[in-house]
Amino acid sequence: MERGYRLQKNRAFQYVYRKGRSVACRDLVMLLAPGRELKVGFSVSKKIGNAVTRNRVKRRLRECFRPWLGDVKTGLYVIVARSSAAEATFETLREDVIYLLKKHGALNSGAAQGGNRAR
Repeated sequence: MERGYRLQKNRAFQYVYRKGRSVACRDLVMLLAPGRELKVGFSVSKKIGNAVTRNRVKRRLRECFRPWLGDVKTGLYVIVARSSAAEATFETLREDVIYLLKKHGALNSGAAQGGNRAR
């Protein structure tokens, strides 16, 4: 995922935690706050595991979200990994991200059927 889409500042994360709406599933929690542009942040705490495990989970989550960048509505997204995400397969995480995007109603029209998979 390109750096231009990443949410990096602590202030931005705090804004999303305060103002955002949250939906959850077994492995992930997704918060969405209003914003003028599309930014996505990933939060993986030390409860998940050591640095190698946390970075693996973040890489998988970035790759799960990347195909949907052109199909989601603008706003500030934060995806928080729960402890079970460390053992989850890539396919499970991908399905969870899609489920949470649909549950938020964040997909643009037509994207809910399959998304833009040509990337």
